[in-house]
Amino acid sequence: MTDYTQIDSLSDEDLQNVLVDLELEVGGNSVGTMTLEMWPQTAPATVRNFVRYAAEGFYDNKGFHRVIPGFMIQGGCPEGTGTGSGPHGNITGEFTSDPQFSHQRGVLSMARSADPNSASCQFFVCHGAADFLDGQYAAFGKVVDGEDVMDAVAGVATGGGGEGSTPQEKCTIQKMTVRSRG
Repeated sequence: MTDYTQIDSLSDEDLQNVLVDLELEVGGNSVGTMTLEMWPQTAPATVRNFVRYAAEGFYDNKGFHRVIPGFMIQGGCPEGTGTGSGPHGNITGEFTSDPQFSHQRGVLSMARSADPNSASCQFFVCHGAADFLDGQYAAFGKVVDGEDVMDAVAGVATGGGGEGSTPQEKCTIQKMTVRSRG
């Protein structure tokens, strides 16, 4: 069994076989599991960063604090507000305009501030096409199973906060599990 907390010992090829399962709840009720594949071929440091946090249990019981249907769902903030960073610091932005890694429905990407090298632990999943983010945000994976689970989070009523995007029901990552494909 691979120890994904020791992520630096894995090759980029090994990381192409990594899947991350997110068990999600809305309003305290399970809505299922969303499975993500990783794209180390375009953003290897970003994949390593995310997988390390997931394997360490950092994301367990954290929420999606920003929901904009048709655009994205954002989570992973330790403060639950979009202002927090993780203990491993910031990573360098790995941006691409390659169409095969475009910000389309189901694509996983890193959230950041105005500083392109400020990504830490927060991430978002595109709920709709957002190719205007290409070349500016690090797309590093994609939903391969559980789009209905993503839709359940995106369907939560929102209000307050920036853009009126604060979910009115808790959208919680009960647990993230890192595993190998197959």
